[in-house]
Amino acid sequence: MKRGLLLLLLYLPFLSAFAQQMDGELYNLAKTKSGYRSKRISSYDKNGYNGDRIVGIKPNEKVIICDIQGAGIINHIWFTIAPPPHLISRNDIILRIYWDENDYPSVESPIGPFFGQEWDESYNFSSYALTTGPANGTGMSTYFMMPFGKGARIEIENQANNVIDNIFFYVDYYEVDKLPKDMGRFHAWFNREITVPVKDPETGGEMANIDGKENYVFADIQGKGHFIGLNYYVQNPSTAWYGEGDDMWFIDGEKIPSMVGTGTEDFFNTSWCPKEPFQSPFFGYPRVNNETGWLGRTHAYRFFINDPIFFEKSLKATIEHGTSNDMNLDIATVAYWYQDKAYPIPSIPNKAGRKLKSLINFWNIHQMRETWKKTKGNNAWGDE
Repeated sequence: MKRGLLLLLLYLPFLSAFAQQMDGELYNLAKTKSGYRSKRISSYDKNGYNGDRIVGIKPNEKVIICDIQGAGIINHIWFTIAPPPHLISRNDIILRIYWDENDYPSVESPIGPFFGQEWDESYNFSSYALTTGPANGTGMSTYFMMPFGKGARIEIENQANNVIDNIFFYVDYYEVDKLPKDMGRFHAWFNREITVPVKDPETGGEMANIDGKENYVFADIQGKGHFIGLNYYVQNPSTAWYGEGDDMWFIDGEKIPSMVGTGTEDFFNTSWCPKEPFQSPFFGYPRVNNETGWLGRTHAYRFFINDPIFFEKSLKATIEHGTSNDMNLDIATVAYWYQDKAYPIPSIPNKAGRKLKSLINFWNIHQMRETWKKTKGNNAWGDE
């Protein structure tokens, strides 16, 4: 009996691995399915030539990328756009997706931040469900599954000051007679804030933060669903480390968060104030600041593919900006989640609210130091 129990204990890890394999992606990929028809809407030239694009989208013009009727599941979206980001900012090209004949979008974000490109920059980024690249991040793809029961509409709006010369795109989807049970609706929301440091009015120092009142908000969701990911973009005008802010999650109307983290870099599964590029399927730092200290721009991401955060009534997801919100930062985010039906999302910042801040560099630091020296009789080393 003891020997049999010992053998069972020895084989348990192998049995567990086998069970995972028998319910994994490659196993499920081998299963045949009924009632699925593969479809595609793309920018191909309907005349049979090579003009496979939408051309000349003027400022303030909206273009319908696709308007699908019936039930289905979008499984892949790809875009590339000309001219490049330094000539037309991806922050001013707005992506909206409408589900089930609703007149409100459940996805609304500048197209660059949605796919993993913030500011007016272009760089390669590779994760489980979102990718930009190669060719320096100009190809933008997502493989998030996006079910719909009564239609799907994807729209692009040009809020830039100049013309979008070309947009190339694919929208691949499965047409189905009826959606499988319990299929949620995909949502995504862009937010941005220039944070203001919070100080204790009596001491001028750090304040205790229990309720997260001054935190940066990256999700404010009403209804039932589960949170699956975040692209986090921070521009730091200081050489100081920006990442001591804790993530704080308020589930189903909580006044005090039931989930609290230990620091920004910890939330993104990294450690010790990273300044090196790192990319993995579920988390990473595809763009890091290259100036003095932690001055400049950083892009971090975290996808909750194996560990979604569930809520029944609501979710407010926040993060401190610095230690107990003591830093002046430019933070922008795109949050991704599923809900049991298509809900409206909060409004995103308008064009003025998305206007980029200039980068602070070594010359600005030199000028600040020279100004400080004058208060010391212009005869100071800098550490007095």
